Amino acid sequence: MKSTCLTGVMFWLVSCSTCQTDKYEGIDASNVSVFLLDPHSETLYLGARGSIMALHASNLTRKHPPIKWEVSGSEEMSCSYKTQKKEDCGNYICLLEFLKNKTIYVCGSYAFNPQCAFMDPATFSLMMDGDKVKTVSGRGKCPYNPRLSHTAVTADGVLYTAASTDFMDTASDITRATDPPNRRVRMYKSNKWLNEPKFVSSALVKDGHGGDTIYFFFTENAKEYKFYTNVRVTRVARICKTDAGGSKTLQDNWTSYLKAQLVCRDKVQSYTLLSHVSPLEHRVGDPSSTHFYALFTSQWDGEPVSALCVYSLADISKRFATGGFWDMKTGMSVPGPTTRPGKCEFDIQTGQVYNSTVMPDMVLQFVKEHPLMSHSVDTVPLLVRRGITYTRIAATNMSNTDAAVLQLGTDQGELHSISIVGRNVSLLNEIAITTLVEPINNILIHQGHALVSSPSAVSRVLVEGCIVYRSCEMCARAQGLECTWDVKESVCVAKSAQSPVQNKSEDPLKECGTGEGRCSPLVKELRVRRGLVVLLPCVHLSPLSCVWEHPPGRHTRLLHSHLVVTVSSDSTGLYSCRCPAQSDGSGIGKLCLTASYQLTMEEPCINASKLEASVLRQPVVIFTVFVLGVLIGVFVATVFLKRQRCHSQLTPLEDRNCSGSKEGHAEPGPNCFMNNDE
Repeated sequence: MKSTCLTGVMFWLVSCSTCQTDKYEGIDASNVSVFLLDPHSETLYLGARGSIMALHASNLTRKHPPIKWEVSGSEEMSCSYKTQKKEDCGNYICLLEFLKNKTIYVCGSYAFNPQCAFMDPATFSLMMDGDKVKTVSGRGKCPYNPRLSHTAVTADGVLYTAASTDFMDTASDITRATDPPNRRVRMYKSNKWLNEPKFVSSALVKDGHGGDTIYFFFTENAKEYKFYTNVRVTRVARICKTDAGGSKTLQDNWTSYLKAQLVCRDKVQSYTLLSHVSPLEHRVGDPSSTHFYALFTSQWDGEPVSALCVYSLADISKRFATGGFWDMKTGMSVPGPTTRPGKCEFDIQTGQVYNSTVMPDMVLQFVKEHPLMSHSVDTVPLLVRRGITYTRIAATNMSNTDAAVLQLGTDQGELHSISIVGRNVSLLNEIAITTLVEPINNILIHQGHALVSSPSAVSRVLVEGCIVYRSCEMCARAQGLECTWDVKESVCVAKSAQSPVQNKSEDPLKECGTGEGRCSPLVKELRVRRGLVVLLPCVHLSPLSCVWEHPPGRHTRLLHSHLVVTVSSDSTGLYSCRCPAQSDGSGIGKLCLTASYQLTMEEPCINASKLEASVLRQPVVIFTVFVLGVLIGVFVATVFLKRQRCHSQLTPLEDRNCSGSKEGHAEPGPNCFMNNDE
């Protein structure tokens, strides 16, 4: 049994692992909200409050001075009369996208009056109209309220957006927002098509023949559940890129719009609220290999919980191509017309893609009333983590296989790396990106690094390669990425092609050495004292929950898999952590004893030399305290006499305090102002 004496207010048994990180934390990076990466020029464009920035993607140094695009004082004042939060009345950049002519389309909330401008990336400047910025309406492209969610995607330089379209957030639209020759096509105004949606993500999927499709992911109120109110469900909607609206029926409206429910559910509960989606084409050049990695939370759970579900493009396409249609009037599934609505695929026999202008009126009338598929696309979570809220996800493939590495951002400013190999899920790394408690709102993968932003900072973190995993335990988690621990060099390396390991170890932590062996670790004795806060780590391979066994006192809480203990009189005893070794998606298997601690109450350890020095310094300390006491007494007496003289020279009508402000009417200065965010 190993013994350690703990002193101090907080003791961390595990220090944070270092990572190769570049950061950009200038004052002009406040309220960062949107990314745009130009891989050709290696430029990362950032949208923030009232400014647009351009950084070198390789090291996050600034390429140009920021572009300032702010609202005037009168516009800000007019906005403040309409909203309770004055800080929302700036120009929050919400959209940065390349158009056909290689200009960058920039949209901002512009004091609750959305506006869009055009930026020349060659000169890094906004196009002007005289002495003013050349603008067009941003309605439907950027929400009035910068706190509302929205999404946008470009297809061959044409912009498609999904956002609220009015000040009160009572109407929403999915629209082709640019490229006038194709006409601006939008949603048919019916709550059957959208019902109080919260837009999350969008994606373009190319089929190589022009029959490209655009997917939108959102949550909305479910009209099909008549016996329940305000049940939020997740939807995936699809439109054809070549959809130009109907010739008579549904003129200037989508004719290919269909939506289906996405279900993420395990044996315990359903996860219905979508947080973010990342598409991944596993085999480059093969759109059919596309999967959508989706983050969910639960609207029924009292504690934070995040679930990861994966949907294949094949399953979603099959639902749209063969499923029945939900009829709101009868509450039943009905078959579609002979000409299938929403069919975007390239027709090999005719050599044509979807042409909305030749769709029969009978089909278009059916589309108006039946946009919802009668059956959902269901899957089981690969990952469920309690106590954690994931906000963003970015997925990358591994050598054109079905495996993937995911970068997950949390609402606490952390970046978590997870590998998925088949149904096996491994938690690889957890890194604190910012010192502030704020959500990760953007993640892009570029040249083996994750470009990550929170509202106040931008970071570049190395996330690919075995060298990322700097301890034996972390390297063992990356076994599915063909990484192994080099005991001699104490470094994580890729498995050599000359001497490959034929069979992966059933217990990859065995190489790391844990005293008496895996599942029987040495008990570490920790001598603690009352009031100390102790973090007991539990290293494990699976993101499935570990189980702690500890004394029955109520002074513990979980921090991921670790246990935080506030030491009290009933905190002493044995603390043991048991974890599943690996997740195969089928549930928790045999639990392995991963860590064991014995907490013993004891007076703090005092170094002998420090004790001797303390005794020698005692006379000096006593004399110093005596002198300070005399000086403080003289100061207090002087102030008291001065105040007496001050009040004796004033008449009753002039009774003021000696600072000169009237009693009962003293107003605090700017430094006393408290910004209460209600």
